[in-house]
Amino acid sequence: MRLPNMSSNFLLAPIPECADYFTAREMKVSVMGTGSVGKTAMIVRFLTKRFIGDYEANTGNLYSRLVVMDGEQTSLQIQDTPGCITEEDDVSPDVLRYIQWAEGFLLVYSVTDCRSYQCIRPLYQHIRKVHSDSKVPVIIVANKGDLLHVRKVSHDTGIQLANELGCTFVEISTSESCQDVCDVFQHLCKEITKLQITNPAEKRRGTIIPHPKSPNMQDLKRRFKQALSPKVKASSTVA
Repeated sequence: MRLPNMSSNFLLAPIPECADYFTAREMKVSVMGTGSVGKTAMIVRFLTKRFIGDYEANTGNLYSRLVVMDGEQTSLQIQDTPGCITEEDDVSPDVLRYIQWAEGFLLVYSVTDCRSYQCIRPLYQHIRKVHSDSKVPVIIVANKGDLLHVRKVSHDTGIQLANELGCTFVEISTSESCQDVCDVFQHLCKEITKLQITNPAEKRRGTIIPHPKSPNMQDLKRRFKQALSPKVKASSTVA
């Protein structure tokens, strides 16, 4: 299933380095799923391809990028959640904190790992428990779509789950198509913007913040290679 085409008037662009400090609104995205499904690779590839330079990644796996969205300065914050989700029905305090913090979610599983797929439904249910009175956007992302020889979760199975939960669904290959990765993040940002417009209380503004320093590009390449390196786990087939 393809994501809807991006509106031509929806701009997601880097802010020029014209000032050291300025006020920006905040947009908070959480990328969630079990380990080794490609979450970190998605984030790093999006940031290194869509925005060359000028983002920060701290030790808490929070990536921050200053951008312009619909003409407004925005602090785009993307929270990675490596290894936080381990059991289908068990959510750690860290995961609950990420759920409470975020305004939009990418729920990622690998088409080669049945357990990662099975964790999506309970994770979605926890999100809706926390955000019961809002329409926080959630996109289900089936990753590693290029690994057809070891596929365990069919494309139709992913669509069926998304339809049951009322979510947008997309199947991608982070290693093969950077554009698909960018489209996923762009679409989620657009949905968050629509929510902020219709619900002003959801439109969070940050205080005066410093302009981020340019990253070490060698470190970014290392992160991306490491994110793509985990080997495929063996698991039983989902019909």
